[in-house]
Amino acid sequence: MRIEFDRDACIGMFQCVVEWEAGFEEDRDTGKAVLVDGENVEGGVYARDVPEDAELDAKFAARACPVDAISVYDDDGEQIV
Repeated sequence: MRIEFDRDACIGMFQCVVEWEAGFEEDRDTGKAVLVDGENVEGGVYARDVPEDAELDAKFAARACPVDAISVYDDDGEQIV
């Protein structure tokens, strides 16, 4: 499973941090979340693989984002959230 985070779209509600504390951190200086261990894949989009034991948390983080800045993909590359 893979997660992508569009940091430019983030509005700093930090619901992702609440849902997946090990996956997202608050950056109060910029007012945006940070995807922990995320790699910049294009522009302001960051991505990383999701550990198997955190898959449910990653899905909850994506669903909780009020601006849909987070997407989750299965191992076949299909978007599931």
